[in-house]
Amino acid sequence: MNDKITIPVWALGNFIVVMNTTMFNVSLPDIIEQLHITAGQGSWIVSGYSIVFALSTIIFSRLSDFIPIRKLWSIGITLLVIASIVGLFADSFGLVLFARLFQASGAGATPGLGMVLASRYVPYERRGRAISMIASGSALAFGLGPVIGGAITQYLGWHELFAVTCLVVLLVPILWRLIPKETLDRVRFDYVGAALIVITSSAFLIAVTQLSIIVLILSIVALWLTAWHLRRVEKPFIPPILFRNAAYRKLLFIAFSVFVLNLSMLFLMPLIYSKVFTMGAASIGLMIFPGAFLSACLLKLVGRWIDRYGNFRFMIAGHILLGISILMISLWVHASAYVTLAAYLIFSPALSSVTSALSNEVSRILPKHLIGSGMGLTQLSQYLGGSFAVAVCGIFLVWQKNTAPALAYQHLYFILFIILLISLTMLGLYKKSGKAIKQAASAVQDRETVQS
Repeated sequence: MNDKITIPVWALGNFIVVMNTTMFNVSLPDIIEQLHITAGQGSWIVSGYSIVFALSTIIFSRLSDFIPIRKLWSIGITLLVIASIVGLFADSFGLVLFARLFQASGAGATPGLGMVLASRYVPYERRGRAISMIASGSALAFGLGPVIGGAITQYLGWHELFAVTCLVVLLVPILWRLIPKETLDRVRFDYVGAALIVITSSAFLIAVTQLSIIVLILSIVALWLTAWHLRRVEKPFIPPILFRNAAYRKLLFIAFSVFVLNLSMLFLMPLIYSKVFTMGAASIGLMIFPGAFLSACLLKLVGRWIDRYGNFRFMIAGHILLGISILMISLWVHASAYVTLAAYLIFSPALSSVTSALSNEVSRILPKHLIGSGMGLTQLSQYLGGSFAVAVCGIFLVWQKNTAPALAYQHLYFILFIILLISLTMLGLYKKSGKAIKQAASAVQDRETVQS
């Protein structure tokens, strides 16, 4: 595979698909008003998408272990485009929600399979650059999504947001030729395991968002059933050997924590600009954009540095910069809107550096036959962390409804700083087990060298 052409094209597709996640955030008030629905119903257009998106990511990644990437990506894009056409003409809440959930079921193919593609076909010495380039598409999408979504909603209407996503279909014939043809062993797919993972994750997120004890108990029961099933089936949806890998478990926890910080920041910043500084949707998007743009510009350079200097240094440096940006907002959120702007200029590149280095580290310590499931589980952990964070932040703000907005946000950012310290501590524990990690990674790279 010519990764110097394939990876940039994939990153462009990743940008279009991921941007669909954030474009609808700023259009939510218009959708609620035009469809005559409650704010609670409207929130499912965003949160429901996130839940299905997270689950489809791991399913597509796991399927890539025995179904060619080209075929899987084509299926995902087909689902995404069909759903977008339905949404373009939807005139009821039920149909709009169906279109968004249907979109998410196909959208998860792009970020999930992108990491598998880079891990499987890009040599280790260039893999950091490839993963960073794919991540740069996501970083730019997170920043541009609110800007483009706000402009389209204001001048054309929110229905046209569905049309933007259809642009990804232009890349299908190009990537169909660039992605390697694969011949994989046929394996019986663990449908029961996949269904249990979906039920467990969905029930957990619904329990958090709805504060339901009954659904929480259901998620715990589903988790027990999932663990029991994965231990007894011959070819499980998620190989239990992944959970027996202590180094991988630590990276999984860090992935969850980092995306708690990421989605919390993206959820809280628009509220700060709106509630504390009374800005409109267009102005809010413009305040978020510089950080995302800087991140996308720096990631190519960061990818080269990761390949040269290693993943761990960038995970440590990224955590330190994340801490600085979070402390800036927690201490001076009331001072000026430009404090939050400056903080996000630090936060966004640091976050992208951490996630790129972490994904590269996962590909380094796992054998090739576990990369699909390992990458999928890592991304599921990230998106579950993000969905969990948004729900908890919303609940926390409701609890503080009688507190001055700036003070409520300060409290939240202090909590995020504590989460960052916990993640940094886990990273330190990961470093302490470095000898075993290096031995495992060297064995993986030796096998890849022999195979190539």
